[in-house]
Amino acid sequence: MMVVMKRHAHRLGTRVVHAGREVDQATGAVTPPIHLSTTFARDDSGGLMGEHFYSRIQNPNRAALEECVATLDGGAAAAAFASGSAAANGILQCLEPGDRVLYSADLYHGVRVLMEEVAALVGVRCESVALFDLTAARAALQGGARLVWCETPTNPSLRVVDVAALAELCAEAGATLVVDGTFATPVLQQPLALGADLVVHSTTKYLAGHGDVIGGMVVAADPETPLWQRLVRLQQMAGAVPSPFDCWLTLRGLSTLVVRMKQHVDNAEELARRLVEVAAVSEVAYPGLPDHPEHEVAARQMARPGGMLSLRLKGGEAAVSGFVSRLRWIPHATSLGGVHTLVEHRALVEPADSPVPRDLVRVSVGIEDVEDIWEDLAQALGS
Repeated sequence: MMVVMKRHAHRLGTRVVHAGREVDQATGAVTPPIHLSTTFARDDSGGLMGEHFYSRIQNPNRAALEECVATLDGGAAAAAFASGSAAANGILQCLEPGDRVLYSADLYHGVRVLMEEVAALVGVRCESVALFDLTAARAALQGGARLVWCETPTNPSLRVVDVAALAELCAEAGATLVVDGTFATPVLQQPLALGADLVVHSTTKYLAGHGDVIGGMVVAADPETPLWQRLVRLQQMAGAVPSPFDCWLTLRGLSTLVVRMKQHVDNAEELARRLVEVAAVSEVAYPGLPDHPEHEVAARQMARPGGMLSLRLKGGEAAVSGFVSRLRWIPHATSLGGVHTLVEHRALVEPADSPVPRDLVRVSVGIEDVEDIWEDLAQALGS
């Protein structure tokens, strides 16, 4: 079943706490229960006793999570998946052989693999384009496209795409615009309001926020499109869905999203300001810095510049290896968007032919005291 989401009049800071949650009528519990049942009984006439009949198709915890995220993104419907990659793959599986996909030149490696290795197996043509360059995007769209996949800010180089302008180009070309909003979250950016058709999230990251659950989500502006109808059918029948407990954990994490994002961004802004002065650093990529190439675009379409930043170090890959080895308490680990600050040398997880520079360090700025974060980064950088 496809659920069209209820509209909420509350502001976003209230919706993250209340959307998708109601007082349990059976017990009065304010915190939602976990519905672990795989199946739901019918009455004597064979009719369903409630809205659900089998948890692969839909589950109360999944429905609650989908409603919450849809309202945060300003969407009409949402579909939860077992991971961000499953959500991305679900969209790609909705395409037909011969369809052309344009995707951000600076794209998360896992989705790039899906584009180049998985979608290509069924004849979907995927091409890399610098979507932050609207002239390049316009030229590429002249050749036609079924789908445009946009990350903004991009992972890991933090380039920013003008979503409203790109949405106009896609509308003219008849292409569906998908925006990966994982880095920005609905708190900082509203792609559907800017004209995107779909928003995808790795809920593993900021939305769940605590590094303890994996998940993905796709949110639609219009639930009546054939692509969305196909995606929901695929979600239900292919079965790459999150467990009830995963949904419950993610919804719990969402309750603090607004307050967490404030601290993430406060810390990231301060660290970026200091890091540009460090001798060992050749470049700081952060949309909040005035010299960022899309600083004005970010200021226009984002509420704040986010909690992610990337560094490039003088001395290349060897310098990065030395830096991460000197960190005292900040983990060198993959992933992002949790309460912990994480540093990752992307060269260790990217193939040799990746466009990501080998001297790049991605920093997911956590919510710890900024002075403690700074002290560890500074000493590891020799500052």
